[in-house]
Amino acid sequence: MTRLILATIASFACVFLDLQPAEAGPASYTFAAAQTAKQKCVNSCRARYRDCRRLNQLPSFECRSVYQDCTRYTCTGLGPG
Repeated sequence: MTRLILATIASFACVFLDLQPAEAGPASYTFAAAQTAKQKCVNSCRARYRDCRRLNQLPSFECRSVYQDCTRYTCTGLGPG
């Protein structure tokens, strides 16, 4: 689901905004910075998942929950519930 949303956002940005480097304004830089921060957060969540699996202290389905909760709540700034 998350991949679908990201693909949709990327498609929208590429097709409909049609930004060229020479025409790029402050809004496009903000969009790029937000994507970078989001990607850093997702990479951090992936590292947590890998650590969870490597340490072998939780069952694999619990490690998946760690990753899902991280991307759902930490990377979006939303709280559970």
